[in-house]
Amino acid sequence: MPVDVPSLKPTASWNTRRWGPAWLKQSQIAGCVAETILDGDRVRALYSLIAFVVMPNHVHLLIEPKAPAPKITQYVKGVSARRANELLQRTGQPFWQDESFDRWVRSQREREKIIRYIEMNPVSANLASEPELFRFSSAFAHRLKPVPPHTTG
Repeated sequence: MPVDVPSLKPTASWNTRRWGPAWLKQSQIAGCVAETILDGDRVRALYSLIAFVVMPNHVHLLIEPKAPAPKITQYVKGVSARRANELLQRTGQPFWQDESFDRWVRSQREREKIIRYIEMNPVSANLASEPELFRFSSAFAHRLKPVPPHTTG
């Protein structure tokens, strides 16, 4: 029996090579990856970015796609790998693992749970005491957005 799910939204989690150097531990590299993720939303309009975190050895994204998943993956992985490899003075070498993991979000409750999981990841890993203090995350990025003035009507 088919299940009626009005708005399925995919999430993606990408891992760097677990057995090699942990380049994402370097703030310049993590920043480059975070900027690429933000640009995919703000500049390229490939997706609406809901939540993300760049951890020392993997990345989590929650997006609402506006383009096919392979195009999004190619953009984020391709651009961030080129930029990171330039910073690392490496050429022609893989930066990301080939595979990525994605899944469908089937309810608002599940979406909220995933956002919490993504943004709490640095706290769980003892990288920050609060999600908003971890620089390479949506929690930090949201903290920097100006709050609109309160209007009374």
